[in-house]
Amino acid sequence: MNRSMIQSAVTMGQLQKKLDVIGNNLSNSETTGYKSRNADFSSLLYQQIDNQSHQAAETGRSTPEGIRIGSGARLGHTNIDLTQGSLQNTGRDLDVALLEDNHLFELRVTTEAGEETHYTRAGNFYLNPVNDGRLMLTDANGHPVLGEDGENILLEDNMQHISIDSQGAILVTRGEEQFVEGRLNVTEAVRPRMLESVGDNRFRMPDGMDPQGVLEGVQQGDVHLQAKTLESSNVDISKQMTEMLMAQRAYQFNAKSISTGDQMMGLVSQLRS
Repeated sequence: MNRSMIQSAVTMGQLQKKLDVIGNNLSNSETTGYKSRNADFSSLLYQQIDNQSHQAAETGRSTPEGIRIGSGARLGHTNIDLTQGSLQNTGRDLDVALLEDNHLFELRVTTEAGEETHYTRAGNFYLNPVNDGRLMLTDANGHPVLGEDGENILLEDNMQHISIDSQGAILVTRGEEQFVEGRLNVTEAVRPRMLESVGDNRFRMPDGMDPQGVLEGVQQGDVHLQAKTLESSNVDISKQMTEMLMAQRAYQFNAKSISTGDQMMGLVSQLRS
């Protein structure tokens, strides 16, 4: 197999991963709070061929002499786009949308490795009963939503009304009085590309990585929410379709390159015989 066939075969495998990313974006175009992913490619330049008949006279050269060739392309990184999607009014008191890009709600999720803090843009919250007769604010999957003190938001089950204001305060009406009985904790992703997707519109910090410089807490005055509203997916369908067509064309081009290389090798074999 010649080098052109190797390069094409490697690139085709990586293009399939890009098509998987695009397909996932398109399938979640109607998912509340979904954030699109973008695939970045990088060239595999690591082989060295020394075709120089004399030593280079350059000084301070840091790369080996010769011609550098690659072995195709690989999927370098999948970036998360945390920009705001369109807003839809639902009229539901526990629906809330973040109005600032890169802002995230915090959730406590129990995994096989223990409790972890996950982050999401989906603000469709619910009240679930706990053992002591109180109610806990959770996401759609039952994971506790964290308050500003880093703890679960628990409320007594004797309220007439509950709502969330524009700064994340949980307003509860008991009798004829209204009380603030909790506040949503909002975090800003300073470097969103460092977050790891775990599915269900949730992200986490990779194991062993320090969150400092990646995530920062948002002060109460900088939290901007819209009540009775949900944020839709920010997937641009026309852009995703264009990228899908380009990836398919690139896949076909590389497949044709393998076919052409195979035909050339067949002709060479016939000449030798």
